Amino acid sequence: MGLASLAGLAMLTWPLLLVPEAGAERVDPPFLFLALLPVILAVVLAELSEGGMDSRVLAVLGVLTAVNAVLRGMGAGTAGVELVFFLLILGGRVFGPGFGFVLGCTSLFASALLTAGVGPWLPYQMLCAAWVGLGAGLLPRRASGKAEIAMLVAYAVVAAYLYGLFMNLTGWPFLLGIGLPGISESLAFVPGDPVLENLQRFGVYTLLTSTTSFDTGRAITTSLCVVLLGPAILTTLRRAARRATVVPD
Repeated sequence: MGLASLAGLAMLTWPLLLVPEAGAERVDPPFLFLALLPVILAVVLAELSEGGMDSRVLAVLGVLTAVNAVLRGMGAGTAGVELVFFLLILGGRVFGPGFGFVLGCTSLFASALLTAGVGPWLPYQMLCAAWVGLGAGLLPRRASGKAEIAMLVAYAVVAAYLYGLFMNLTGWPFLLGIGLPGISESLAFVPGDPVLENLQRFGVYTLLTSTTSFDTGRAITTSLCVVLLGPAILTTLRRAARRATVVPD
């Protein structure tokens, strides 16, 4: 998971660190990054087959994956209403970071097949969703009751905005002619410019295009689902976890 995450982070941030050749009119991503999706799938298969999950946990994984695939199709991201993330957070919280990572990958992969959403963006979506589940599994274990729900809500808000930020980063370097009249002539990525200058353009671009709209909608939707459904789902998942076996990584 660590190697896959590092490779994914490199694939997301490579334009910021690249020094283009003189006279180059276009910058293409390194060909090596085409292998990211197979690497992610290999990590998922390794996690499933190495003995870290018994048949009951695999059954829970299958059920949550199917539910998430259906829920994502219902929300479709309209106005930021996405119902897939709260189950990622709750599943990762109960079953741990490995389970959360795998659930993020399988949920986005299954929903893409269900909604005909397969495309070059899919590996990015799978990896970013996997990070959401992974992070939930790494949260402090001592919190319980209302304190636990409050912690999960805070995490849901942060994860919602970070997911949108990373997904914006996948397409922003290839956009041309974007700007803000009167404030900035261009918010587009400039190959070879200092990292801080490109990050400043990207920050304004993200703030205007998704932070105050889709990302905020995602944060609100996920938080409300955690508050309203979280206690009951956590109880159900923990009851299943007591009868299952999850071997720590």
